[in-house]
Amino acid sequence: MFEKFGKNARVAVIATQQEAKQLGAKRIGQEHLLLGVLAHAEPSLAAVLTARGITADDVRADLAQRATAGPLGIDDAEALRSVGIDLDAVQASVAENFGAQAWDQAEPQPELGVFGRLLGAGRGHIPFTAEAKKALELALREAVHRKDREISSTYLLLGILRAPNRVATDVLGGRDAVSGLRADLYAMLDRAA
Repeated sequence: MFEKFGKNARVAVIATQQEAKQLGAKRIGQEHLLLGVLAHAEPSLAAVLTARGITADDVRADLAQRATAGPLGIDDAEALRSVGIDLDAVQASVAENFGAQAWDQAEPQPELGVFGRLLGAGRGHIPFTAEAKKALELALREAVHRKDREISSTYLLLGILRAPNRVATDVLGGRDAVSGLRADLYAMLDRAA
């Protein structure tokens, strides 16, 4: 499938590896794929993103802030607090009973899968999450549906937007912003056709 990717889309997918590493991620998620697309968008896609105020630098800063928010994140802490659970107390108890590195060591080792093997996982590369792999599959479906022979970075973004995870939705400005961006991307593709 990787041979069907256009130049910018290939560069975007490969760049996700470095973006994820710089953010300290153990796996490449949709948010890292999104960041790769934003950083390596074709000019027409870049114009749509700029018009919506979406930049790679802003998304990178948002993701960096989220990465330093702790193992479960700010949203998780608020959700747990709403049902009477103090996340700070739970984390302190885990650290006291299992050691300070317990949160980092609790992550299971992911399977390599097709994209992991394609991009060299197991040789110091970070594997893709199931959500990121699904976004790549959805990008292919978007291109096939529009009868394009090549997956562009626009299709990568549409693949992410078809089933965005919470982080991707949040960094893009919420569900309404995601829906508006999808509409803009389809309009852009229609104009180019």
